[in-house]
Amino acid sequence: MGITKKYTYDYDVEGKGASTMVEDILNDSDFPKVTDLVIGSWGWACDDGCQDILDGIIQNKEKFAHVEKLFVGDMDYEECEVSWILQGDYSKLWEAMPQLKELTIKGSNDLSLGEICHEGLESLTIICGGLPTDVIEEIQKAKLPNLKKLVLYIGVENYGFDGNADTIRTLLEKSNFPNLTYLGIEDSEIQDELTAVILESKYMKQIQTLDLANGTLSDKGGTLLLEKLPAYPNIKVLDVHYHYMSEKMVTNLKALPIQVDASEPNEPDDYNGEIWMNAMLTE
Repeated sequence: MGITKKYTYDYDVEGKGASTMVEDILNDSDFPKVTDLVIGSWGWACDDGCQDILDGIIQNKEKFAHVEKLFVGDMDYEECEVSWILQGDYSKLWEAMPQLKELTIKGSNDLSLGEICHEGLESLTIICGGLPTDVIEEIQKAKLPNLKKLVLYIGVENYGFDGNADTIRTLLEKSNFPNLTYLGIEDSEIQDELTAVILESKYMKQIQTLDLANGTLSDKGGTLLLEKLPAYPNIKVLDVHYHYMSEKMVTNLKALPIQVDASEPNEPDDYNGEIWMNAMLTE
């Protein structure tokens, strides 16, 4: 039975970094049993990307063939703010890891997914402060016939999101994920607009979990959910935790015959009459 193991460096350890991470992983006696591989900080991730790690995995693909889950960039804000993490090019990873079922990436600076084609991948999650449109377009064109879970942190313009609601509308219209059951479009400063787009998408007829968490969802988006969700009995779970909805709206959503997570309510900030709402993860 496989195990989960995280490999990470402190930022101030001399002689260690992205260029030494793969060697250290391969020298670990536990690694042949590791099916869930978590890569944390590779040193000073704000200045040094993870490309050497990705290249090392690709160059040693036979030794990584048993890995089923991969998380690259599992670090907290004290190690590196998410908006500062330098990522890498994953274009050759798809072929190098045919047994991969789950991929989680944290950070979007210098991130490139390339031509995504993988028969076995079931889960793709990108956690970031701002998801660039070129990455969204790569996902839009992806060939992932067995993808069951897609979670994208949209983020904000100041930290990399250079699109709008139409960007997500096009993603949902043109992508082809016939086995998708979990859709997460979250952490957005335009969460109400994205909610409207998602509720009109083709995936509403097949998903079981709708994840709109960590954004600026207000009563406007909540009203849309109340109106539209009853038409989709296939949806069993609604995740809207971290939101800006009123207590009354939360009560109404929880009255729906589905599981609803509406925890972590927030109050808008009022600056001289100007109302501000913030997505959960940006910096």
